[in-house]
Amino acid sequence: MARTELIEGNVALVFPGQGSQFVGMGNDLQEASPAAKTVFAQADEILSVPLSKIIAEGPAAVLEDTINAQPAILTASVAALEALRERLAEKSATITPLAAAGHSLGEFTALVAAESLDFPTALTLVRERGRLMKEAGTESPGGMAAILGLDDESLAAACQEASDIGIVVVANANCPGQIVISGEVAALERAMLLAKERGAKRATRLGISIASHSPLMAHASKQFADVISKATIKDPKVPVIANVTAQPLRTAAEIRAELSYQIERPVNWTGSVRTMVDMHIDTVVEIGPGAVISGLIKRITADVPTYTIADLGLELPGLGKPA
Repeated sequence: MARTELIEGNVALVFPGQGSQFVGMGNDLQEASPAAKTVFAQADEILSVPLSKIIAEGPAAVLEDTINAQPAILTASVAALEALRERLAEKSATITPLAAAGHSLGEFTALVAAESLDFPTALTLVRERGRLMKEAGTESPGGMAAILGLDDESLAAACQEASDIGIVVVANANCPGQIVISGEVAALERAMLLAKERGAKRATRLGISIASHSPLMAHASKQFADVISKATIKDPKVPVIANVTAQPLRTAAEIRAELSYQIERPVNWTGSVRTMVDMHIDTVVEIGPGAVISGLIKRITADVPTYTIADLGLELPGLGKPA
């Protein structure tokens, strides 16, 4: 049974970032929704790349390549959004968010949802974003690690001490007790060791060979800023909560500034969620592959229920990873 009453209040739409991809994401959704199928076909045409085949069939190593993963996640997330809108329209219902937000790459999907970027522009931008980040990772190899159970100050101090042998910084404030650090491998591993010595429950390398949201992305960020300066960006129909400042972006100029340095600056997801709470958001709908964002939000606040599109009872399979 459809539960459209869940989306009748102050709703925020949120979208996942890189790392949420998996081979086959969206296959069931395309079978259930003509609108979703159209989005995947558009992606192939826009990029002149068989992206939908890579998503559907892999292999995983090809899909996980940054240059493919970023447009793939955007495409799957936009397809899910269009499927949701299509199914709601069949029931004479709509979803009108009060705000939108996305984690890192997901910020571009949020901008599509807010009608600040159209899908072709966003897809072209994230393909170039992925290319530049991959190039930066080749020129300045690095990595990322998740640190669990250590307070912000102690982790910042560990990174500062490890910086004696290379670049390492706090990259993602995902939720209380879960922070991601990023930087050169030697310094990253040193910071991981120091974090564990200072009480971290776990320090785990992530399966990524680039140091996103760190100074190692400075050159890529500068190049991407030039790309952003030429892109067509409109004022959003609803505020988009910025990754970097965790403040609402309400104009095209603010969005252009945010995207110009987002690659190298930290993601303050904890702050972004708290801003949504302050805006009196009472429901969050996560749209895209997996349910990582929902899990993070539940650890940040117990006051705002979070759903996926599959939870809404609209006979849409969503994009949860297969068991």
